[in-house]
Formats: sequence, C-alpha cells, structure tokens
Amino acid sequence: MAGAPPQGEDGPSAAPPQTPQDKSVSPAHPHPAAAGEGGHVKAGKWGLIIGAIGVVFGDIGTSPLYAMREALHHSKSGGTAELAVLGVVSLVFWALILVVTLKYVVFLMKADNKGEGGTLALMALAQRAMGRRSGLVFLLGVCGAALFYGDGVITPAISVVSAVEGLRDAPGMGDALVPFVLPIAAGILIALFMIQSRGTASVARFFGPLTAVWFLILAGLGLWHIFDDVSILRALSPHYGVLFLLDNGFIGFVILGSVFLAVTGAEALYADMGHFGKAPIRQGWLVFVLPCLTLNYLGQGALVLANPLAAENPFWMMVPEAAYWPVLIMATMATVIASQAVITGAFSVTQQAVQLGLLPRIKIMQTSESQAGQIYVPAVNLLLMVGVLALLVTFQTSTALAAAYGIAVTGSMFVDTLLAWFIVRRLWKWSLPLSLAAIVPFIAIDLVFLTSNLLKIPQGAWFPLVLGGLLVLLMWTWVRGTQLLTTKTRKDSLPLADLIEMLRARPPHRAPGTAIFLTSDADIAPVALMHNLKHNKVLHEKNVILTVRTTDRPRVSEADRIVLEPISDDFKKLTISYGFMEQPNVPKALGLCRKQGLKFDIMSTSFFLGRRSVIPSANKGMPLWQDRLYIFLMRNAANPTDFFHIPPGRVVELGTQVSV
Repeated sequence: MAGAPPQGEDGPSAAPPQTPQDKSVSPAHPHPAAAGEGGHVKAGKWGLIIGAIGVVFGDIGTSPLYAMREALHHSKSGGTAELAVLGVVSLVFWALILVVTLKYVVFLMKADNKGEGGTLALMALAQRAMGRRSGLVFLLGVCGAALFYGDGVITPAISVVSAVEGLRDAPGMGDALVPFVLPIAAGILIALFMIQSRGTASVARFFGPLTAVWFLILAGLGLWHIFDDVSILRALSPHYGVLFLLDNGFIGFVILGSVFLAVTGAEALYADMGHFGKAPIRQGWLVFVLPCLTLNYLGQGALVLANPLAAENPFWMMVPEAAYWPVLIMATMATVIASQAVITGAFSVTQQAVQLGLLPRIKIMQTSESQAGQIYVPAVNLLLMVGVLALLVTFQTSTALAAAYGIAVTGSMFVDTLLAWFIVRRLWKWSLPLSLAAIVPFIAIDLVFLTSNLLKIPQGAWFPLVLGGLLVLLMWTWVRGTQLLTTKTRKDSLPLADLIEMLRARPPHRAPGTAIFLTSDADIAPVALMHNLKHNKVLHEKNVILTVRTTDRPRVSEADRIVLEPISDDFKKLTISYGFMEQPNVPKALGLCRKQGLKFDIMSTSFFLGRRSVIPSANKGMPLWQDRLYIFLMRNAANPTDFFHIPPGRVVELGTQVSV
C-alpha cells in the first residue's frame, strides 16, 4: 500500500518510497529555528534547549490552565475533599512520570531514525524490521497521521480559549468581560491563521525565551502556593492516586480522561527529536519543564486544600491580583505559540503525506529560504481555521472542549506503542519475554487512558474520531485508486525495452534537442512518448525517461540526488530522489546531470507530461462512490508543472482516458 505513486498521472509522478532499508523521519511539529544538515538546528547547547522549550513543550506547558480543574470537577466531591485533591495531583504527577518521562524520554527516544522521530519514523523503522511492506504497519502509520490532524484542530481552540477565559476572573471587572471571551479567542485564532502565509521566521526566535518565561511563571506561582498547605507534598506518593481511584469507583476511571489532559503534547518530545536532538529535549524536560509543571500542579493542589472554593478554577485563583494581567497576557502568548507549533506541524505532515503518496499533490509554499520547516499549505490552513472556528462556536468553553480533547492524542500514543513492538522484537532482536516486559506496561497505560477518553464520545470526543476517520478514508482511497490505476497502466502499456527495439527496426523522423518524459514507472513506455510517436511521428535526438522518487529518509544528499542510466544511444533513464521532507525541484536537480555527461539547455528542452482523464467504473476496482472520490481528488490536485517547478513554457501535456 505504501508503494502507490502519489497521483494517477503518467507524467508528473513522484514515485513511492523504494528503499525500506532507509530510515525515515516525521517530525509532527517542525521547529521554526534555522536548521542544518539533516534538519538539526545549528545552535549551542543552551540554544537548542531553549528552542526545544519553545516548540516541543509548548502544548504540554498550557495544560495547567485546565487539566487540574477538569479532573477535580469530575470527582464525586467536586474536587473539594482532601483525598480528591491529593489523588488528582498524584495521578497528574505519575502520568507525567510514566507517560512522558519513561515512555517517551527514556524508551521511545531510543527508537530514532537517523536521529529523527515521530509516528512515520516509527512506521518506517517497523517496515524495515519486518523486511517487507506490511499492510498492518502502514495502516497504523496512516491512522497515527490522521489522528494528528484531529489534535491539530482542537489544540489551538482549547489552548487559546483556556487562556482568554482568564478574563472571567479578572480582578475588579466582575462579569463585564465574560461576553467578550469567545469573540476575543476567535479574533486571536483568525489572526494567527491569517499570518501563516507570511511565515513565522521573524517571530519564531522569540518562541523559546517566551515559553521559558511562561514555565518560570508556572513554577513561581506553584512554589508560592505550596506553602498554603505543605502537606500537598504527600501527593507525590502514588498510593494517593490509587486510593482516590478506588474511592471514586467508575467515576475514577472517567477522571483519568481529564488527568490525561496534563500530558497532551508528550508526543511532540519524540516527533521533534530530529530538530533539536535527544540530549537537549531530555535535559530540557528533566531539568526544567518537569520541575516547573510539578511545582505548579502541587501549588494548585495546596491552594485547593487551603481554600476548597478554589477548585472552581485553581489556576487563575492562584494568580495574585497585582500580577493578574501580566500572567493573562503571557498565558495567551504561550497558547498562541503552542497553537503555532501544531499548525506548522500540520503543514509538515501534509507535505510528508504528499511526498509519500498518501495524498494528492497540494500547493505548498516555502516562506523562508534559510529556515527548515517554514512552509505554508493554503488548503490545510483554511481547513484548520474553519475547523477551529466551528469548534469554538459548537463547544464555546474550554470545559466543553476538554471533552473532545485527548482522544486523538491517546490514539496517536497507542499507535506509537504498537509500532514500537515491531521494532523491539524484529529490529532490536529482543527476546519475547523482554519485549513483552517493555511494551505490555505501556500498552496497558495507553489502553486505560484511551478507553477513559472513549467514554467522552457523547460529550465531544466523537469529533476528532470522525475527522481522523475521514482522513483515513481519503488516504486509503488515494492509495488504493492509484494502485489500481498503476496496475491498469502497466497492463495496457508497452515495455520500454520493446519500444526501443521497435524504433530501431523502424526509425521515426528525428527532431533536434532533448525531450524529457516524466513517468512514475521507468520500465514502461510513457503515455506521452507513445502519443508523441503516434500523432507527431517524431522522436527527439536525446530522450530522457525521468522518474522522481520519494525515499524513506527525510532528506537526500546532493551526491545521491540523481542516478543516470544509459539504455541505448537515444534513451537514458534518470531517477531523481528526494526525502519526504523535501520539496521537489526538477530543474535544479537536472543541473547535477552535467557532472555525469548529460548536457542540455533547459530552456530548449521539452518536458512531456502524460495526463490521464479517469472515468469511474462500477464493474471493477473500488465501489463507484470511491471511484468518484478518487477522481475528485485527482482533479483538485496541484498543477504538476508548479509542483515540480518546471518552466511552464517548456511543458507539453498529452492525455488519455482511463477507467477505474
């Protein structure tokens, strides 16, 4: 399935990953800082740590705004009983230890893929471990990518709303600002999406320092309020969490879905590993972020122990009146930064999905020539903005949004754990008992949180599941339709070697210059070449059969970019390889051919693209409705000339009609 070309055209086709032995990467949240070779940031140790704090931990750093409040509200005492406070803080702390620290920082970050991480990186490693393309592994990767989009819609909404809701408790304002919470949140989010086309390079350098200041604010507030009731330190013992769950019975199981809100964003630790490296992320988490979060949750708990009424909104109740507005402004900035990381992550995942053949070509714009990850995908940006605003109108409060939040992240984490099984068992060659001992506890933790969040489906968790399901359907339709189209094309086409022999026997009229025929399958005669011979009855002096391939690695070095293979005096095969985090630029790659003896002037070279007109068929392939969906995706794909940066004045398109 992963081997399907990314569109049903014979011409401008970026062929699928062909080298499962290559390791891949898939950072879900690309960093906004300057990157060096392989995508790693060129900065000193502290620069990397500060950069990681700004991007990697932005999401998890906004959780204190609402996680504690939601967990307390769902307890049978409403969060005012001592056991409820101690239990919730204990569960939050140990969730941070077990899920974030042990699973991601200690274990999964060992499964790096040329230093890169993320669900697709795990998928590539698992495929390599299997020694073949596994449908199950591929499906897990697709589901993980689809669930990320669900997270990408909800994160900006709940983060920004939870910060702006601080206006409800603003000192001296009463309820005067309450009607403005939703419009202000919507305005901030609309502005955030509107500036995406201009790139974020100019402001990205401030992300790390600002987020670091936010974590210091979290730590300071927590440390100040711990002395409200120092006995809150008892919550560091896990047995209070267990006692709390037992005391609440089934409600305790439901509460775990709210406790999980404290670790949303943990997957970013692994996903951004390639941008900042293991050491800066691990050091940033263990030395700075984890202590700051722990102090804040302990402070919230101590405040509620001393004043049970604070359970209504413990974070904002712990902010001193004199510092309220500065903290509110910083909270809003922190949530905007966290939202920005998710939005740019959606752009990155989309680019990778297009390159890997999971989605049709989509217009992708580079917003910076010097900084990695600085891309803008107009279609995705618009859909995210519509989705976020629809969520705001539908749910309106962070409490309501919290019901929809979490299921996509828990699903993604569960996928990571399942993929890790293939790696420890088949790639690392661990024994069965050792593999079970490593994976089963993480699967058990993931299943507990996943099933707890599934209970929130009626309250809103259905949204990310529906969105993820639709995206899986789109990806499956595109991959399956392209497979069928490729199979039919091979069946109906003439092998290139046979065509060359026929041309030797009956030479056609020769035209001066070079013709480049783009194709997804270099072993069969391109449709454009066949039509040129049939209708124009000419063959150029030099003919290049060009295939653009996407490898399983994130980037391909210039030395490995092209492979030129002579077939005959008249024909050469040229393969241009790109990593799935790169944007193809055919003319630039062709410039490398001169070193291998293929000399030509690109402005006097003709590019022949074969464009297929696909018609649905009820009697073969996919169901008719799926055929029509595939055709819709094809017709709305980006222009291949623009996608491959081919000079439009040098392109000749020749079409044919095919049924699927």
